[in-house]
Amino acid sequence: MYTWEALEEACANCRKCSLHEKRTNPVFGAGVKTAEIMLVGEGPGETEDLQGEPFVGKAGQLLDDMLKIIGLDRKSNIYIANVVKCRPPKNRDPLHEEQEACIGWLREQYRLLQPKLVICLGRIAAGALIHPDFKITREHGQWFEREGIPFIAIYHPSALLRDESKRPETFLDLKAIEQKIKELCPNTELSYY
Repeated sequence: MYTWEALEEACANCRKCSLHEKRTNPVFGAGVKTAEIMLVGEGPGETEDLQGEPFVGKAGQLLDDMLKIIGLDRKSNIYIANVVKCRPPKNRDPLHEEQEACIGWLREQYRLLQPKLVICLGRIAAGALIHPDFKITREHGQWFEREGIPFIAIYHPSALLRDESKRPETFLDLKAIEQKIKELCPNTELSYY
């Protein structure tokens, strides 16, 4: 059983797969460690690798804007992590064996956080956490239950940067998430500004 500090230190020293060989920084997670809402992406990109924090590049800026729409903010009411903690070369999708090597860190983060709601950002995270053959174009915005906890997937912010036509349906997904938060997360204060 880890504490947050011990888990982060152990993760920083991880050598379970080859991704650690070229990383600048492991990207453990960020946000409020008592949050009721957990967001999970696939893995760090170049900016995240350099800064050691998830979602700080262009996709992260868009994610912050998306979250503001529904009163969420990484500094006040959510926790963000990734399936893999080290950047895959050239931002390619993390391989299955890399995900398998790293998923234990995410499971421990989940255990420590004990979220009331999980939002998967993109198909890789949804495939790792909801079901292996998850189809983001068909199943985004749908709720799935895992051990009594609702999980949902939305398009990854980088997908929305590449294809703006997906933004209207993502807005609807965000509004559904906002409603679910109001139902299930009594300690989450939504701040619209």
